[in-house]
Amino acid sequence: MRWVALTAIAPVAWGANYFVTREFLPADRPLYGAALRALPAGLVLLAVCGQRPRGAWWWRSAVLGLLNVSVFFVLVYAASQLLATSVASTVMALSPLTMMLMAWAVVSERPRTAHLAGAAIGLAGVCLMLLTGGGGVSVPGVCASGAAMLTSSFGYVLAKRWSSGADVLASTTWQLVAGGIVLLPVAAIVEGAPPALDTPTVLAFGYVALVATALAFVVWFTGLRHLPAGTVGLTGLLNPATGVLLGVALGGEALTVQQLCGLMLVLAGVFLGRPAREHTHEQPAPAPGATHGAPAREPSPGNPDGLLRRTRPRC
Repeated sequence: MRWVALTAIAPVAWGANYFVTREFLPADRPLYGAALRALPAGLVLLAVCGQRPRGAWWWRSAVLGLLNVSVFFVLVYAASQLLATSVASTVMALSPLTMMLMAWAVVSERPRTAHLAGAAIGLAGVCLMLLTGGGGVSVPGVCASGAAMLTSSFGYVLAKRWSSGADVLASTTWQLVAGGIVLLPVAAIVEGAPPALDTPTVLAFGYVALVATALAFVVWFTGLRHLPAGTVGLTGLLNPATGVLLGVALGGEALTVQQLCGLMLVLAGVFLGRPAREHTHEQPAPAPGATHGAPAREPSPGNPDGLLRRTRPRC
């Protein structure tokens, strides 16, 4: 469970990120907002790890940086400005099911029944929070949030598939630097001069870059290395829970009874996604003809013959 607890830092930080972006960052500069989130975070991590990409990681970093950073950050920034904090974060909670299906297709990681049940329960909670919230829903904002969810889910599964050959800190660093380098010239061309930054904006960018990006991405990709994609995806349901609670506590948004019930369902979905204990994993059945000379099996209630094989010598 320690890997689940560590991974949970990321969705909590991202849930708070919606509120910080909406309240303190310039609404008309999504490209600069994404660049100033990615590049400082990447440079800080680069100073810590001090490693450069090698071999295939040059192009892998570019691909993952485009998906998980450049496109994702711009879409999240736009969604944060167009939607209420609770709505923006709940749309992204559809990612558990998306990640499971993509992981099944890309890395042949079949979701467990508990993961599917958790995704269904979490999705029900998302629908309660999204469809009964007090604020209006912007269709472009929902589209931006949905596109961010699809892009990042595919990028995260690719990162899991390509996890060998580089440690988590280094691969996260390369993605952030690559994504920030792509964003900065595009922002200069499209949006012109950088936005003016006052003290609250600088502090907000500090949180967005260091906590919601550098720290959050390292623990998230660490979770993907050690946990099934279904477990990590369901942990992401803490994103909407955080977004809703911050929106109510600090943003003056209404919290209805339906949203409260939705939050309880979301937490139930996260609980179902916890990894199974080692001793509960099913053992694969032996191949036909492979029993001769194999270690003796423990007897089971459904296989009393197993006891006879253990106690009787073979002829």
